[in-house]
Amino acid sequence: MLLKKSNDVVKQAITADGFAGAYNRYLLIKEDGCPNYALRLSEIESGGHTSYHAHEEEHEYYFLEGKGVVVDHHKVEHIVEPGDAVYIPQKQKHQVKNTGESVLKFICTIPIFKEGDGKSTRLV
Repeated sequence: MLLKKSNDVVKQAITADGFAGAYNRYLLIKEDGCPNYALRLSEIESGGHTSYHAHEEEHEYYFLEGKGVVVDHHKVEHIVEPGDAVYIPQKQKHQVKNTGESVLKFICTIPIFKEGDGKSTRLV
């Protein structure tokens, strides 16, 4: 068993094109001994967002704090708040935006492909 405290995991800025005010804490990844799935704590500052993108991996989100929207592959915005869960199929475009006054926090799980590390994804 492995127990990690989220506050002990360094928050890393996402610097890829199209991201603003977005951070990840890579809670459980391949180097922790997790061969199949990675667990991230994602944070987006007020007014921040991810890019509108798609990747090879599916994603699952569970929202913990804040208010925001998830933009789907039809560019429709869906309001999200604490307690909401979202499934993003592989290769489906999406975006997360913080529309609230406080930090938007959510858990993100992704499968780890054989050559993956649990931090990076394969964009399509």
